[in-house]
Amino acid sequence: METKCIARGREITDEDIAVVGKLIKKYYHKGRKHISRQLAHHWKWYQANGQTKDMACRYILLFMEKQGLINLPPRLNSANNGKKKVEKIELEEVLLSGTVKEHPSLQLKILNKQREYTLWNRIVDSYHYQRHQIIVGKFLKYIVYINSDPVACLGWGSAAWSLKPRDEWIGWSKEIKDKNLCGIVNNIRFLILPWVKIKYLASYLLGISVKRVPIDWERQYGHPIYLLETFVEKERFSGTCYKAANWRYLGETKGSAKRGSNHRYHGNIKKIFTYPLCKDFRDKLKNNE
Repeated sequence: METKCIARGREITDEDIAVVGKLIKKYYHKGRKHISRQLAHHWKWYQANGQTKDMACRYILLFMEKQGLINLPPRLNSANNGKKKVEKIELEEVLLSGTVKEHPSLQLKILNKQREYTLWNRIVDSYHYQRHQIIVGKFLKYIVYINSDPVACLGWGSAAWSLKPRDEWIGWSKEIKDKNLCGIVNNIRFLILPWVKIKYLASYLLGISVKRVPIDWERQYGHPIYLLETFVEKERFSGTCYKAANWRYLGETKGSAKRGSNHRYHGNIKKIFTYPLCKDFRDKLKNNE
């Protein structure tokens, strides 16, 4: 079986292309979402809670189409370059200062309703420099409130697939990493609204998160996590809040992104920080049982 390309760590072979082709032919009229679910069933790609990893399969299908390997049916719903349009929002700018102790109503709220996700998406798209992007795979989203006013948003998602400084630091093989990568979660978004000037709020929220996220993640997805990671853009930020919250600096990315079997240099170098959730995190992540 000749390998055509690699997507999300999976080698796409002639056999895979043939399988996908049959699924497209059989379910063409039902659309891309249905095809991605059928592919997840075929590959037996399931989350710990039993749900299919159809978003991951959809990513691979889009990747295969870009490589000219398949032709997907037209989208059943209109799309904007593959990204769902998010309506902007303008929040009331309530100046908040002082210290965390001066704001006893502060709470970190996990989101689980569509209207809450929509609010998070709109806030992040309006006030975060990277804006909102659809998260492929597992995720948790939180909004931080003081009284009824949102003051911050945090998002957590699946770990980066390949990260040399992290992988060497853990000391695991590719086979073990492919099996246990689900034990790492990435802080993909961290936004404090610009008019919120509460001292040490960022490190305080990270301190709360390292206790809450492992509990909420296992409750949501049915498996534990052992390590948190994040990326900090070198040219924009120093990572002070992560350092203050005892996250460990591992090094920098190379400033390139993988496209198929090749890498494209984009120059956006990021600092890598991690936070172990238990003392034996390496043993947990390198477990081959």
